[in-house]
Amino acid sequence: MGKRGAKRKPTAILKLHGSRQVEQRKGEPIPPSGRPRCPTFIDDHAKQAWKQLIPQLEQMGVLSKIDKNALVRYCQTWSRWRNCAEFINEHGETYPLKDNNGNIKCLQQWPQVGIYNKLSDSLLRLEAHFGLTPSARASITVKPARPVQDVATRFFGDPA
Repeated sequence: MGKRGAKRKPTAILKLHGSRQVEQRKGEPIPPSGRPRCPTFIDDHAKQAWKQLIPQLEQMGVLSKIDKNALVRYCQTWSRWRNCAEFINEHGETYPLKDNNGNIKCLQQWPQVGIYNKLSDSLLRLEAHFGLTPSARASITVKPARPVQDVATRFFGDPA
């Protein structure tokens, strides 16, 4: 049986929100920041999604090496969703079912339409975890990256 109640927000997110609960939390793991490597086993569409997504997440300041598995799931799900979208664009959403005389009885939905809809829901949940939707971004705040200083400025201070 799983835990009851709402999922606990990570301390880093609470800190960004300015929550008072941050002071009560101790010992939460801090994942190493950095860019995870793109796995070789994912297909070309998933690799394309990876190459597009990783720099954007890095720029937003929400990327960590430990996110690799979740990002792989996102990219593979996106690839499958894209394949279903291409099928639907080519064949439409339904096909005719005919009786023994060749007359059309009704229209049947292609299986790809149902798969497409389920994958859309999965993508939306994953996108919310990474702040990839407007509403998800509205709920988080990240500190702007500090400008990189040269060695002299770092040690002797800014001359201005």
